[in-house]
Amino acid sequence: MKAEPRGFQITRQYLLFLDRHIDDVIQGHTIEFMALNKIAKEIAVSPKHLCYTVQKEKGKHPGYFYNLKIIAKAKELLISSSLSIAKIALLLTYDALNFSKLLKKWTGETPGRFRKKRLGQPQTQPLQKTIF
Repeated sequence: MKAEPRGFQITRQYLLFLDRHIDDVIQGHTIEFMALNKIAKEIAVSPKHLCYTVQKEKGKHPGYFYNLKIIAKAKELLISSSLSIAKIALLLTYDALNFSKLLKKWTGETPGRFRKKRLGQPQTQPLQKTIF
């Protein structure tokens, strides 16, 4: 049996670490997201080597995958839980405004619109201002 290339191993370790770490943050076992340099230390590589390796293996910076996994978790919570958007933002260590900006940047939709569309609720039209 042939051993996996080291770059593949490092990338897999990084992605698995992110999954566990994000779950730990949501469950309250960890109070904030770790910086990439601390994650690199946890998986026993230098931050520079982590960035180079993930970029080489996956074609994108490690931070991209970090955000991608946070967004995936946010989307899952928006669809599968009855938690308020503000509570989901707090679970993910964001204030509601920055969470909304982040989700809109990655999905093109605000959290409220994302949730409504996925849950099949009709979209409400914004109120028109009446000028007297």
